[in-house]
Amino acid sequence: MEKIIRDNIFQQAIKWIYEASSMIREKMNDPLHIETKSNPNDLVTEIDQATEKFFVNKIRSTYPNHFILGEEGFGDSLDNLTGTVWIIDPIDGTTNFVHQKSNFAISIGIYYNGVGEIGLIYDVKRDVLYHAKKGEGAYKNKVKLTPLKRDLTLEKSIIGMNHFWLCHNRLVDEKVMEKFVRTVRGTRSYGSAALEFAYIAEGILDAYLTLNLAPWDIAAGIVIVNEVGGVTTTIDGESVHMLKQSPILTCNPAIQEIIIKNYITKGRKVT
Repeated sequence: MEKIIRDNIFQQAIKWIYEASSMIREKMNDPLHIETKSNPNDLVTEIDQATEKFFVNKIRSTYPNHFILGEEGFGDSLDNLTGTVWIIDPIDGTTNFVHQKSNFAISIGIYYNGVGEIGLIYDVKRDVLYHAKKGEGAYKNKVKLTPLKRDLTLEKSIIGMNHFWLCHNRLVDEKVMEKFVRTVRGTRSYGSAALEFAYIAEGILDAYLTLNLAPWDIAAGIVIVNEVGGVTTTIDGESVHMLKQSPILTCNPAIQEIIIKNYITKGRKVT
């Protein structure tokens, strides 16, 4: 993607994010109509849907040749990432949005022929925008984020992961993960994949492990994490397929191999 085109798209996307966030703030304290999707904990509200429709309408009218992959299904049905593709999660962390009115984000990754060119994660409640353009570094608002330290050890690491890793699950032996938790300095769970990616880039988390994420959960975060020297793979260290759901590890590369080799691989169940 040519720089002048990317810069135009980047500025336009930020403008729309701020417009969408204003609409969310206006409506977020109103009574919400809440529905479930894949399971009783997979929530969606009319604000999720209205926000995605807002972005879809803006993109289609401004960039009619672009494609859209959105969580709420108002975009395109895609089997490849040819061309310019906007990958959108209108409200990442809907459960937090419903119950806490905080710790949720608008997440937009813009890919060109399968390559992440722009990543935008906006923490609506805190008015914090994490953003990156490929090859130009990552930022928290106007402050450039520093590259991740390469002398990190697992024992000094803070890991983003939820409690399901320590319950019986189909992927990894919970007893192995218990040893992992006892080895690291601490664990945190924020309930928003986009924000946890942002915190990896910021260096306030050192790794984020998750059992299953969709493309719209990770598209923006991958671009931002890449720009500070972080890495994102499946939990087995394989490349992420951007049109499929996968168990994901994003982290400081200093601890990637030890997490995969000493814990994931040792505890991995045969599926």
